[in-house]
Amino acid sequence: MDKHPRNALAVAVLTALTLGATGCSGAAGGAAGGSHAGANPATGNNGTIVGGTPVKGGTLTVLSNQDFTHLDPARNWVMGDMDFGTRLLYRTLLTYKAEPGVKGTELAPDLAEDLGTPSHGARTWTFRLKKGLKYEDGSPVTAQDVKYNVERSFSPDLPGGPDYAARYLTGAEGYQGPAAGKHLDSIRTPDERTIVFELRKPFAEFPYATVLPTFAPVPASQDKGPQYDNRPFSSGPYRIESYARDKQLTLVRNPHWDPSTDTVRKAYPDRIVVTMGLKANQIDDRLVAAGGADASAVPWDKLRPESTPKVLTRPDVRARLLAESTSCTEMVQMHTGRAPFDDIRVRKAVQYALDREAVLTASGGPALNDPASALMPGSLFAGGKQPDTLGIPLTGDVAKAKRLLEEAGKPGGFSTRITVSNGDKGVAEAIQQSLGRAGIKVVIETVDPSAFYDTIGDTKNRTDLVYTGWCPDYPSGSTFLPFVFDGRYIKEKGNSGNHSLFRDPATMKRMDEIAAMTDAAQANKAWQELDGQILAKAPTAPAVVERKPLLVGTNIAGAFGHASYGGQLDYATVGLKDPAKSGS
Repeated sequence: MDKHPRNALAVAVLTALTLGATGCSGAAGGAAGGSHAGANPATGNNGTIVGGTPVKGGTLTVLSNQDFTHLDPARNWVMGDMDFGTRLLYRTLLTYKAEPGVKGTELAPDLAEDLGTPSHGARTWTFRLKKGLKYEDGSPVTAQDVKYNVERSFSPDLPGGPDYAARYLTGAEGYQGPAAGKHLDSIRTPDERTIVFELRKPFAEFPYATVLPTFAPVPASQDKGPQYDNRPFSSGPYRIESYARDKQLTLVRNPHWDPSTDTVRKAYPDRIVVTMGLKANQIDDRLVAAGGADASAVPWDKLRPESTPKVLTRPDVRARLLAESTSCTEMVQMHTGRAPFDDIRVRKAVQYALDREAVLTASGGPALNDPASALMPGSLFAGGKQPDTLGIPLTGDVAKAKRLLEEAGKPGGFSTRITVSNGDKGVAEAIQQSLGRAGIKVVIETVDPSAFYDTIGDTKNRTDLVYTGWCPDYPSGSTFLPFVFDGRYIKEKGNSGNHSLFRDPATMKRMDEIAAMTDAAQANKAWQELDGQILAKAPTAPAVVERKPLLVGTNIAGAFGHASYGGQLDYATVGLKDPAKSGS
């Protein structure tokens, strides 16, 4: 996961923005991910809609093995949570079109009337809110509410959320949020429908950042600090009726959501019930059978690798399988600030010892995954394919790994620990076995998915190794490499992205140089070169680039994996064929 951000965006849109501004802090990254057309008979449906057009009404059930990491829009920066929150509970300045394939990577106005107006060389961005936007109690959504949520995203007691605002807003250094009555002068609200952002450097890609939950509205009167996570105030088509942590979340319609202001969300179901705490294999079996209420159910998480034969060998079941590319690179990230992983030879030994073929198999096999040979996904490289920078065999090179360990003064290897999400235990065992061949003895620690990012984000107490990944927010190296490898944004608590705790002055200097480039093609090439340079310093060992296999019930309609949410089900358009069969 870390399938933290995520997205692939249409290059044409980015190009248009770049041409319309005098400066650009990043570059388009080749063909947008998830642009597959039609169904792949070897996997499932990607780039297509399953079940036809839904009928309004009924109860959609989501079967989940976990609770949400965060629903507070100031803290929501995990792929599935962002998809769920921004499609159902709250709206952002901009969003993505609710369409399969590459069309879903295009921007659409959400709270805003258009895609924003740049000025001062893309250092200033102005958005005008639509008329008639309301919260669940009928009160108006205002520009001041959007400003307030951006400001509260700086609060130390609300860690873990997107930090584009901290990276780009003028005067953001040292800001601690609005709790003490302090506000950012770089966000102006001349009236209730206008919001203006002043950036410290040109950022032609800024509209893409406003898709993130940071740019959802939160009225100051509703803010309850960390407790807001339990009950976000709705500006979307649904509101929270009840939420019992780790058990069940029930959404019902927001009567004040006006579909005439929303071109993206269809809000077909009357109710959405997320049932948590189920075992992943149990969910798979229930959806394969699709009996009773399970016919109207969808999974929260991906199909388990061991369940794929039950699906791929049955055409009628396979027809209900979504398998969009995640455009996310999964990695073994090493704590570069702590011995023995402060020694590059030890880190390189991990790269050479890792058996990517075994990890690939544990992740669901080659039908649903590709081995990773670079840091950024293929969508950010020319031709849409990762280069094989290091040239390490797919099954590893154990002899080379042992030589590197001997050079590092660890001829007999050493012991270490790895933290993984519960659902990745099989992957962790493949990592454990492959590193063990070189003498690196790995103890596996599993964490509930809802607590995973908080656990590995505690930099003082986390394990030496973690298995996670990153997805670009749009096809630009500026949304991948700086977030995963810029040491200036490492936090003691709530650390996200840079889980290798990599602090390399040469890398950071080069990132700044690329960010200052105004030629998109030049910047794109520079990001690709920097990818190989970072990989050679071995802060991580890339493992796989996955698809997102999701099996839906027989009564589900309008279902597709959204390319901009890592292949996750798009909740904006999913519904039921026959609401009466859902039992509501």
